[in-house]
Amino acid sequence: MLSAGSAGRKQAGLNLYSDIVRPCLFQLDPETAHCLALAGLKLTPAPVIRALFGAAAEKPVRLFGLTFPNPVGLAAGMDKNAEALGAWEALGFGFVEAGTVTARAQPGNDKPRCFRYPPQQALINRMGFNNPGAEAVARTLSSLKSSGRWPRIPVGMNIGKSKVTPLDDAPSDYAASFRQLLPYGDYFVINVSSPNTPGLRQLQDRESLAAIVRTLKSIDSSKPLLVKIAPDLSDDDVKDMASLAESEKLDGLIATNTTLDHSSVPVESDQAGGLSGSPLRARSTEVLRILRVNTSLPIIASGGVMSAESAREKLDAGASLVQIYTGFIYRGPGLIRDIVRIWDAPGNP
Repeated sequence: MLSAGSAGRKQAGLNLYSDIVRPCLFQLDPETAHCLALAGLKLTPAPVIRALFGAAAEKPVRLFGLTFPNPVGLAAGMDKNAEALGAWEALGFGFVEAGTVTARAQPGNDKPRCFRYPPQQALINRMGFNNPGAEAVARTLSSLKSSGRWPRIPVGMNIGKSKVTPLDDAPSDYAASFRQLLPYGDYFVINVSSPNTPGLRQLQDRESLAAIVRTLKSIDSSKPLLVKIAPDLSDDDVKDMASLAESEKLDGLIATNTTLDHSSVPVESDQAGGLSGSPLRARSTEVLRILRVNTSLPIIASGGVMSAESAREKLDAGASLVQIYTGFIYRGPGLIRDIVRIWDAPGNP
């Protein structure tokens, strides 16, 4: 139990984000704010971060042969290059998913490519898998391991297709990233659902995705392998995805990526790209429910988790874990603690 003094310091730290950090970051364009926040986390020692925000409660979840200290993870996209893994643990996350990483280095799409919509509690991004390539990310991970600063929480690696690689060559492209990152990821996620790489979502086709899965499993079948799916699939396609996951012996699914449904965004301020945040909540949960009816595999819920209530909705719909990204940008570390707190509520695992 926290003493009154330590509880007060923890609350002051959480207020620091909403009262000072977020207002300052929101004065900057989103990508600049993202880079600045990431740089700050890299430079700040983990003990300092813990002192500011306090430790999240331990609510262990055993899944994929791994122990997650709590059920709240950082979704892919925030730490694309695995630069600040220790900081996410210090902030209270129960796991972190780095990436998306591609076999080849690529700059991503032209800027600006990330946009905030505070009234809708949403973001739109069209980053385009900007990253230095799997080999460079592997070097970063190797350096972190050898330094003794590797986080004690599970680290997932999210891998995607290089933009210049033809769709027919996708299996070998994913395989190149998988080989480079295999020593470092505790689990791996096949990203075939980002809307910002031309043609990528075509790889959600049963035959195309099965070819990727089989190629990766032929290299190594010991690491848990998941697929992240789009919320824009039809209900029948979601059912087919569940069937494929069962037949190809995947370890789990992530539901969902960002959406191309921008109906919640004012037309005059709309931008091309994938939308995340509150407007995604309902469809993401609907996809989760369809998957749950059609497969017994573990499902990680991602999409519209902006509060403890929305996380509870995902858990009640059958999620084993949840991930946050946009919710973290708007709410900060306090959201992690709010979600962990309701994990004990009646009806939850």
